Amino acid sequence: MLFKNPNWLFLCLVSCVSILASCTTVDLYEKTVPIPKHAWSSNFKPQFKFTIKDTTHPYEVYIIIRHTDRYNYNNIWLNLYTQALGDTVQKVQYELPLADKEKGWLGSAMDDIYEHRIAITPQAQKLYFRKSGEYTFTLEQTMREDPLQHVMDVGLRLEKKSE
Repeated sequence: MLFKNPNWLFLCLVSCVSILASCTTVDLYEKTVPIPKHAWSSNFKPQFKFTIKDTTHPYEVYIIIRHTDRYNYNNIWLNLYTQALGDTVQKVQYELPLADKEKGWLGSAMDDIYEHRIAITPQAQKLYFRKSGEYTFTLEQTMREDPLQHVMDVGLRLEKKSE
């Protein structure tokens, strides 16, 4: 019945085209990987591959962690391995805070699940990729508990920043 009216069909088509035409490219990469059985073994090292085309703008890198409220620690120790195509692997170790005594869990919550998006690029510095091409980031947990219980997902978020 709605499609019998040609004016309505034309209006719908024009609206769809204008919505699609107004979309712009979002300079963002985000991917999360589920942790098998919510127990992150140190030999399970999620990889994140993306292509950098623009080396003139700075980027911000975030680590994403989802865990249940049964997670036993107020932090997590991670190694982040970075490799550009053809380059050697670089390793940086991070201690990321997940909770404190005053506020409790620092991430956003839904029921008993907490999500943290923690920037690992220092606020005073800007991260520039030296060359365009494919990059691989690999995450490794280095906590004493192995496998690390109650971790549901880990991920990486990369945002292009305006200068």
